[in-house]
Amino acid sequence: MAKSFVEIDSDNNGEYLKLLSAISKLSGLFSDSTTPFINYRVAENIFCRSFSAGNISRSDTAYDANYSSMGVGLKTFVATGNDKLEKVAEFNQLSEELKTLSGKNLAVRLGEYRNSRIELANNLYGISESCYHIVARKPNELFIFETDYSKVDISNINSVRSKQGKTLTFEDGRHFYSYTFSKSTLYRRFVIPRNAYRLPVEILQDPYTLLLKLFAEKQAVIKPPKKLIKGVEFVILPLYGIKEGKKFVFEKSGLNQWNSGGRTRNLGEVYIPVPIEIHKKYAGFFPRKDTSFNLKIPTGEIFSAKLCQQDSKALMTNPNKALSDWLLRKLLQLKEGEFATIEKLEKLGFDSVIVYKDDEENFRIDKAKSDSYENFISD
Repeated sequence: MAKSFVEIDSDNNGEYLKLLSAISKLSGLFSDSTTPFINYRVAENIFCRSFSAGNISRSDTAYDANYSSMGVGLKTFVATGNDKLEKVAEFNQLSEELKTLSGKNLAVRLGEYRNSRIELANNLYGISESCYHIVARKPNELFIFETDYSKVDISNINSVRSKQGKTLTFEDGRHFYSYTFSKSTLYRRFVIPRNAYRLPVEILQDPYTLLLKLFAEKQAVIKPPKKLIKGVEFVILPLYGIKEGKKFVFEKSGLNQWNSGGRTRNLGEVYIPVPIEIHKKYAGFFPRKDTSFNLKIPTGEIFSAKLCQQDSKALMTNPNKALSDWLLRKLLQLKEGEFATIEKLEKLGFDSVIVYKDDEENFRIDKAKSDSYENFISD
């Protein structure tokens, strides 16, 4: 990137640094340490507010923010030295498979899965470049900098070491990685550069008095954050079925509708299943069968969509190829004629989609992490 976010902030009244400084001053609410305390969710919200970036941290994708088609991974951590291992990916759904691998074979597979999820996020949000934005915390100051958000260089994996079956470490010529078997989590080492921006922080000794005075003066009314209403403002739809307790992707319907018999079908024919439970529990969320509505994907493109087939069981777009180009080609990265499988979904870390309802004619869609539908329908 041409400018750092600190430089961009200085061109826009410095709101970002002011907010970081302000929240750091209140660290005494949570700890007696001289090291500033910043909750990672607060750091994400401050960044997205200050730079008018899209907050995609809760979509469980590779990035936390979308800044003008730049994918940004946001990290804030306590640094005792000049580097820190930080989590970059979790593979809980793939842990059983990963347990069967070891050494370089495991390192390569981790690299493949990590890279696939980065590519998924790039396709999902139209990302053309990326970076990590880091806020490292040390006693009485913050170190702020950007570093690369590179894929694992699989062809250059080296120095593979396993430690008592607990961790696997490796390098790829650019970065050091560590994988923990117990948490199925991949970590990357982040190094604080010498030219990192240093922001001094003076932690308030008595933040409580300040808060009491502030709210007394402003007569502030604290309103809880608005929570989306389940079944009214959003629903989650599965991309799979369940048979004998196991998930599977339908071979001749749903994502593989193109493989159905009965007539000659286009390889782009596809639909998202709408289970009968959705219609029973949340009747009225979707328009009636064959009634068109707008469906916006994360890149901002808008499709014409509607519910089709018996019992309104299929969410489709017109042309249908629009949905397959987005869901099958970009997100699942499938070639024409290649089957969608539950294994492919698990590899990418999602098996459902979330549909938001803005009004009766306008809806939005995004991916939802694995097991989201079961949690949604069982609550």
